[in-house]
Amino acid sequence: MLTIETVHPDEPVAERILRRYTTEVASRWYGRPATEDEVDQALRDEPSDDLTGTTGVLLVALDDGEPVGCAGARFLGDVAELTKVFTRGEARGRGVGRQLVQAVERACVELGIDVVRLDTRGELAEACALYERLGYRRVGPFNAEPYSDRWYAKQVDR
Repeated sequence: MLTIETVHPDEPVAERILRRYTTEVASRWYGRPATEDEVDQALRDEPSDDLTGTTGVLLVALDDGEPVGCAGARFLGDVAELTKVFTRGEARGRGVGRQLVQAVERACVELGIDVVRLDTRGELAEACALYERLGYRRVGPFNAEPYSDRWYAKQVDR
């Protein structure tokens, strides 16, 4: 049974799924399997410690207690930035990513945030397709993130 829980980024379940996410993203970036050192560096370069409390949220999808996906948001006033959206390969095609993104959107609405935006890469075709299916529209760059080449935003319903 799939459940979605809010977790602190330091919890072991969060650390496991965030490492899987980072390993996959880094491996795609390098065009080969990322080394443990590269993954460790990437985790240091983009920490998740702000995805809790008043600065953000981290959600983890659990299938019988095993983490199969994650999604987070950083709260930036009246805007939230969607981040770390990931579903493990064996869980893809079951709507896990959609459920996670929609749960993040609901968390944002509860806080009075009505715009969710994100940056990503076009080579993450599955993610781009998911965002577009969920109503995210491409927008101009809103940051100078060196690994991004696509930016999206969505007005979420209250």
